[in-house]
Amino acid sequence: QVQLVESGGRLVQAGDSLRLSCAASGRTFSSYAMGWFRQAPGKEREFVAAITATGSGTHYSDSVKGRFTISRDNAENTVYLQMNSLKPEDTAVYYCAADRIVVVVSGRVDYWGQGTQVAVSS
Repeated sequence: QVQLVESGGRLVQAGDSLRLSCAASGRTFSSYAMGWFRQAPGKEREFVAAITATGSGTHYSDSVKGRFTISRDNAENTVYLQMNSLKPEDTAVYYCAADRIVVVVSGRVDYWGQGTQVAVSS
């Protein structure tokens, strides 16, 4: 079993930057593809970003491309989401995800974190 714990979410103003962290348990973190999803109140959970096990490949949703950056530190079993130029529409609960093969846009992944709240005021 893998446990994922997100942190870093808070209330910020439009234009601010924020970095979310996701700490994973176990010694096999480097074998997992990782990703971030988000869910706004009353809306479906949506894909945000993903990164391969080695960190060599990344993918972003069109809504965050150019503003968000996903990265990982396999030595620390941690994945990050650096969010810049935040907009009110970025307000959501952000979830960390892990999969042994690949993190897909559909959200069908092996493990989920508990989520961390990000609120962006205008």
